[in-house]
Amino acid sequence: MEISFVRIDDRLIHGQVATVWVKETKCNKIIAVSDEVAADTLRKTLLLQVSPPGINAYVVTIDKAIEAYNNPKYADFKTLFLFTNPSDVLRVVEGGVPFKSVNVGGMCYKEGKKQITGAVSVDKQDLEAFRKLHEKGIELEIRKVASDPKVNLISKIQGL
Repeated sequence: MEISFVRIDDRLIHGQVATVWVKETKCNKIIAVSDEVAADTLRKTLLLQVSPPGINAYVVTIDKAIEAYNNPKYADFKTLFLFTNPSDVLRVVEGGVPFKSVNVGGMCYKEGKKQITGAVSVDKQDLEAFRKLHEKGIELEIRKVASDPKVNLISKIQGL
């Protein structure tokens, strides 16, 4: 399996992903990775309905994503991996999937989170996961759309 792109966006599959990121990354599959969403039949069904024409999308658990990555049956997949949070990304990386870069597109503000850009808010658990991903040498960049300049996430969370 070729990893075309890895993105954290708590909306998972939506207009920007379907129209911009799929073309930009030249992927042929989308795998949304979330134990929570994979267990939610309604949300899973809605996400699969908004995938772009010609692109197969899947909503899977973290364990299933790791298993799929290591299965030669999926060798022709050029995959755009989508996550809702950095802790799930870390679990997949620790499961042996070699991500080199993670794009952070959107993590909405909720009670207890600190806003670091207009589209990205983090809590202590997010910070810990981002720091561990950084320690593993994984690039962490913030961009909502492909034409935006990359912003180094680590520079935004220093001192938090």
